[in-house]
Amino acid sequence: MKLQDRQLYEHLAFLYGEEMAKSLTPRLLSRLNQFKAQFPYLAHPLQDQRVSERDTILITYGDMVQREEEKPLQTLAYFLEKYLVGTINTIHILPFFPFSSDDGFSVVDYRKVNPALGTWNDVRRIGKHFRLMFDAVINHISAESEWFQEFLKGNPRFRDFFTVMEEGADLSSVFRPRAKPVLTSFETAAGRKLVWTTFSTDQIDLNYHNPEVLLEVIDVLLDYVSHGAEFIRLDAVTFIWKEVGTSCINLPQTHCIVQLIRIVLNIVAPMVTLITETNVPHKENLMYFGNGQNEAQMVYNFALPVLVLHAFHHENVNILSEWASTLDLPSNQATFFNFLAGHDGIGILPVRDILSESDIKEMIVRTKASGGEVSYKNNQDGSQSPYELNINYMDALNSLGDSKISNQLKVKRFLTSQAIMLALRGIPGIYFHSLVGSHNWIEGVNLTGRKRTINREKIHIEHLEKELNDPHSVRHQIFYGYTELIQKRIMEKSFHPNGGQVIVPVGETVFALMRISPEGNERVLCLHNVSAKEQRFVVSNGEIDLPKRGLVHDLVSGLDIEIENHTLHLTFQPFQVMWLKWGQKSEAK
Repeated sequence: MKLQDRQLYEHLAFLYGEEMAKSLTPRLLSRLNQFKAQFPYLAHPLQDQRVSERDTILITYGDMVQREEEKPLQTLAYFLEKYLVGTINTIHILPFFPFSSDDGFSVVDYRKVNPALGTWNDVRRIGKHFRLMFDAVINHISAESEWFQEFLKGNPRFRDFFTVMEEGADLSSVFRPRAKPVLTSFETAAGRKLVWTTFSTDQIDLNYHNPEVLLEVIDVLLDYVSHGAEFIRLDAVTFIWKEVGTSCINLPQTHCIVQLIRIVLNIVAPMVTLITETNVPHKENLMYFGNGQNEAQMVYNFALPVLVLHAFHHENVNILSEWASTLDLPSNQATFFNFLAGHDGIGILPVRDILSESDIKEMIVRTKASGGEVSYKNNQDGSQSPYELNINYMDALNSLGDSKISNQLKVKRFLTSQAIMLALRGIPGIYFHSLVGSHNWIEGVNLTGRKRTINREKIHIEHLEKELNDPHSVRHQIFYGYTELIQKRIMEKSFHPNGGQVIVPVGETVFALMRISPEGNERVLCLHNVSAKEQRFVVSNGEIDLPKRGLVHDLVSGLDIEIENHTLHLTFQPFQVMWLKWGQKSEAK
């Protein structure tokens, strides 16, 4: 038996027992061989690097920009082709499948494109100019899906596709990400059933204790690969295995399933990257790297958004720097998916062991004072605790006490926060509304009654372009300031995700890190002033390894700064960014 075949067997045996694995393994291998025969070019060994400094991912809904009498995916393609070719190279289209709720995350049919958005041809058009990232919403499926409707009708094929519990089952240990019951009652052909629904009554959890579910889901993932997905985001994957008497998150079986999916993709499409979306405490989140070679190639860096907010709110980078100094990677096959904003809120859970309760309470106060909301979850003792902040990142940054700060400084502060994310080792994920400088969409919240809508505005393309063409508008200043930073970043080997990273202590108000190219011959010292005041300080040798004399080049301003006796004397304006480069192209003279 080949190594990968044996690995599949071992993982199936862990989940379902050896006897069942003996029959499941050949069934799965037959499907994989069929897929390889149909798409042989996808199975070629990975020749180039999976990711590099040139990779930046834009996160967007398929209908985030709209035009009258045009399918939204076509409007999105127009915007991307006109404004972002050569700057951003990967597009994460949030669920674009037929859905019944939750803005796409309650999927009715995994294999179709929502006709209100467009067609597979529209997706392929985007794929001609950009790498594609798809969502695999495989913890749950819509109550309107064929799978669940057939379950309700009593179709024996779907009888065990969902988790049914008896009345009075003790689920007190189950982790609850929402302030709602874990079970929902449904009338079926066989009578009333209590069905597991982690997130909402319209999102029915799949039952992975049934191996037929796993095989169906793997088939769906292969379908995504056949449609051009190079990155697959495993949505809410931490919840997929249920075991009564446990928290039902981060279980060994969950990690086993992610590892099995990794093996499947290694066999049929080794260029595809798995990204786990696991909104859990930071240390638990890192576990989804596995040993660095056998699980997700990328994990969402969930603690980053809150810690960057904290640094700017307090004009103090100590906690952010201390945390960032722990961001080691288990291998050169794994890296972080760095982001500051997304379609969901800003998660609090990942920083529970990093920030104090008073820090979190203060952030909640700031959020509400800035027009945002807070979502809560149920605890085992019956109490509730904050789960996420629902607010646009621009407004989260520019909150209390900002009435005396000019719009120009607010733009600078926002861009500096984004520069921190761009500088950190990993692949940056940029939310559409961060790129185009949006604010809280209060009108949307009033329309839908959902807190998360605050950061999911749909923009008419003519209005957006009008503002982007106006040099005085906030959208113009942020968009072109942001894309300029990206362009600087993608040209520098030092920002390669496999390059080195050293956090440099230079003072409480400046987040500083050294990025080093994988070959070790180029360096960029990234400095970010998180305060509204001018800062002066000295950077000397130590870990930075400055030459004795010569010039360093600021990639952001384009200016050169002189080194004197292994020392830099720097003056920073409020919220200024400096990316100082030296190496082969800036050797001491």
